[in-house]
Amino acid sequence: MPDLDQRLKRYLPCEYEPPRPDVEGRVTRLIGLTLEAVGLKVALGDYCLVFLQDNGSVEAEVVGFAGDRIYLMPLDSVDGLAPGAAVRPKVGASLVPVGFGLLGRVIDGIGRPLDGKGPLRPDDMVTLHGETINPLHRHPIEQTLDVGVRAINGLLTVGRGQRLGLFAGSGVGKSVLLGMMTRFTEAEITVVGLIGERGREVREFIDHSLGAEGMARSVVVAAPADDSPLMRLRAAQLTTRIAEYFRAQGKNVLLLMDSLTRYAQAQREIALAVGEPPATKGYPPSVFAKLPKLVERAGNGTTGGGSITAFYTVLTEGDDQQDPVADSARAILDGHFVLSRSLAEQGHYPALDIEASISRAMPQIVDPSQLNLALQFKRLYSRYQQNADLIAVGAYARGSDPETDRAVDMLPAIRAYLQQGMNEPMPIKRCMQELAMVMSPPPQAPNNMPQGQTLRRTP
Repeated sequence: MPDLDQRLKRYLPCEYEPPRPDVEGRVTRLIGLTLEAVGLKVALGDYCLVFLQDNGSVEAEVVGFAGDRIYLMPLDSVDGLAPGAAVRPKVGASLVPVGFGLLGRVIDGIGRPLDGKGPLRPDDMVTLHGETINPLHRHPIEQTLDVGVRAINGLLTVGRGQRLGLFAGSGVGKSVLLGMMTRFTEAEITVVGLIGERGREVREFIDHSLGAEGMARSVVVAAPADDSPLMRLRAAQLTTRIAEYFRAQGKNVLLLMDSLTRYAQAQREIALAVGEPPATKGYPPSVFAKLPKLVERAGNGTTGGGSITAFYTVLTEGDDQQDPVADSARAILDGHFVLSRSLAEQGHYPALDIEASISRAMPQIVDPSQLNLALQFKRLYSRYQQNADLIAVGAYARGSDPETDRAVDMLPAIRAYLQQGMNEPMPIKRCMQELAMVMSPPPQAPNNMPQGQTLRRTP
């Protein structure tokens, strides 16, 4: 009997637990983009399966509730949905694929392949939301990151782990600039998020802007404009989550998201659909709460780990730099690059407005001599722009201001430095050498030269 008693005690941890009953709710109303369901006990952010008439199902996220009514936002189309359709909570957390097996692949906002290259081979399946890093444990921005663009490397130097905004209207070359940085950067891995853009631009960006060389070390997450707002929202989060995984592996990652404005607009659609009141120019308060949560996930990891250097494009409608999303992004980012429509119309590419752009980390990561050269360059360019109208109509008298005279003489070299072909990589060391050449004092004119003429040095 003692032996039997001991044997029975060993089975106590395996005591039979009765199965939990399946909980099933039903759809009571469809309002715009939102499903209303009853009979469920789920939490905000949980996922449910909504069953359609053709025996298919659509995944939906819980985005709000009122009393016993649950508001769901579907990820895909709900064609075939009928009144009273069954809704069941999804068992287990929603996981997304990450890992080196995703390099060279194009996926959607929930990790499904879009490129027709077969199933993914991820290294791991993780939850969509990464762990928050204590700000005191983050490694400071101390090293430069070569992005291969001369105007940025020399005048707006980027640091590893920096988060920057690319502010531009439509059609001024932001996608081309992103493609240049993807191909020319020294970052080990690039993660690209194409959020809410036109569907044709996805293929064009991959084939023309990214190219085979850039695609080989990149992961592209695409959620075109015709995807549901929740899919666009998840695509932005998945882009960041994949970059976080590579950072945890000690890699230096370049994250490019086009665009942060479409992410904000997707959140606006969801918030308005569940009844959140609009606040600033039609944007509910939750939009401005989600922006820093997404952006703060990028940056350096803990000391000795990897980094995520992030570029977020921000659409300025009508080239309005005071758009609420643009204004909020400028406050939470570590710098902003502005693309000028007037420069693009002149055929000046990349159309970077040096006067309106700034890299806040540059003073800490470059030598004082280079910082001084960059400030002199910007000062001369700004001085010419201030007097451009007078010079154009011949109202400026040479000799009135020595600095303006120098700006006029150096203008060809300045413009040549700021322009670059889309297939012309520029290493950061060469950019600094050319900046020093441009800013070197001009040689003295020979005595037999006509008055008012000087020799010009080409970079």
